[in-house]
Amino acid sequence: MAKLYFRYSAMNAGKSTAMLQVAHNYEERDMQIALFTAAIDDRHSVGTVASRLGMTRQAEIFNADTDFNQLFASRKVACILIDEAQFLSPQQVKQLHILAHQSNFPVICYGLRTDFSGEPFPGSTYLLALADDLEEMKTICQCGKKATMNPRVNAQG
Repeated sequence: MAKLYFRYSAMNAGKSTAMLQVAHNYEERDMQIALFTAAIDDRHSVGTVASRLGMTRQAEIFNADTDFNQLFASRKVACILIDEAQFLSPQQVKQLHILAHQSNFPVICYGLRTDFSGEPFPGSTYLLALADDLEEMKTICQCGKKATMNPRVNAQG
């Protein structure tokens, strides 16, 4: 039986890089995947997954109106991969949980657990509650210890 996975961390832990590697592994075996990123993430361009190592790839986008049940009612894939999963709505997380269990393909979500002030994202909260498998991807702080969040710094510091 397939599962809903949530792989989370602070920024700069390699979430997008790991997701792109998973996509490559499926496709290298001629397996069809569905790759999504949040429409709200326009750092590189809308619909682009980009890792800090320089890898980029086009992806489908999701927004508040995306209905994953409807998208995958007749579409069969080997795996659904979602970057920036913190921007999923609670309802979308529930849809992905059901898809993994009823359609029997894994759904692997990558995202932040909390924002810069330590507040949980609604999508992440539901992923932490419903995911069958949780994995914290670790990165380090400038002090050398494990990073748990990233500060937001403006022109005044």
